Amino acid sequence: MKMPRSQPKREELLPLDPEGMQAAIRDFLEWLAVHNYSLVTMKNREHALHRFTAWCAERGLARPSEITRPILEHYQRWLFHYRRPSGAPLSFRSQAQVLTAVRGFFRYLARSNRILMNPAADLDVPREEKRLPHVVLTAQEADQVLNQPNVEDLLGLRDRAILETLYSTGIRRSELARLLVHDIDLNRQTVFVRLGKGKKDRVVPIGERALAWVEKYLYDARPRLVFDPDPGHLFLSQQGGPIAVASLTDSVRTYVIRSGIGKAGACHVFRHTMATLMLEGGADVRFIQEMLGHANLQTTQIYTRVSIQKLKAIHDATHPGARLRRAPLPAQGASDAPPREELLSALATEAAEENER
Repeated sequence: MKMPRSQPKREELLPLDPEGMQAAIRDFLEWLAVHNYSLVTMKNREHALHRFTAWCAERGLARPSEITRPILEHYQRWLFHYRRPSGAPLSFRSQAQVLTAVRGFFRYLARSNRILMNPAADLDVPREEKRLPHVVLTAQEADQVLNQPNVEDLLGLRDRAILETLYSTGIRRSELARLLVHDIDLNRQTVFVRLGKGKKDRVVPIGERALAWVEKYLYDARPRLVFDPDPGHLFLSQQGGPIAVASLTDSVRTYVIRSGIGKAGACHVFRHTMATLMLEGGADVRFIQEMLGHANLQTTQIYTRVSIQKLKAIHDATHPGARLRRAPLPAQGASDAPPREELLSALATEAAEENER
């Protein structure tokens, strides 16, 4: 079963039909932009919708008004039976993402009176599997990876600071790539994470060891990497610009392989590891949730934001690399936080999303 072209060829040659799929998608994407959806969300929606319209075009369906509920159910069955070139099926998460985009598209068209009724109104998306992260490092394995960069080299020193920051804070690779120099507060030992998932800012603690490596990088390596005008980003490429996410992933993956620990992974493995080791150290799930930037988890209520001072105390007491001497675990009080399996499952789903981008 062949995957349809992402965009029908005839659409590239003929004038845009104002009542057609492509014009409707264009307007939908503009609506998302006006309502401040992230570029990643818009890109994913656009990709999913062009796949859907290509499938429709192969069946002679060119306008949203021609789409009915049975047609959408047929498309859902097609997604279920589709096989990639490798022979692997689409995951239920991937199927759900595509159908969610289609459902949102038709909801927009119905609300803007582009179609008389919404054929996707009651379309059910597949339930996603709940999985746990399959690669988590021990504290000893994490240290083996952290020790791989040659810190006598400019890029090696930068990479050591990057690895330490990922491990200590658990931030996403895209969040690390966006860090600016003034996002690191050396006195308060915190990192300001701007525009995380959902375009939400947050402040997270960073451990003493990681902070020492970041400070060494700032004074010994970054001034020799930067070119005028200074872009202001914390971690720079060899060319003096902001480090690219793809380059970041390749570099971290190389260090994991070189460490010889026998496990695979890249940036996200440190996010898994940070969460798991702090949980094992006695941290309340609610505090981990705050550090990861998860607004909420399934089956949980929305919690009052935790103060950075309290979060810093929990981080110091439970993260293996947070302090040179382990601090006592502060009293955390009663908590109705989500089960740790819920949090780890959310991390696994997040990692799958990262890998498919």
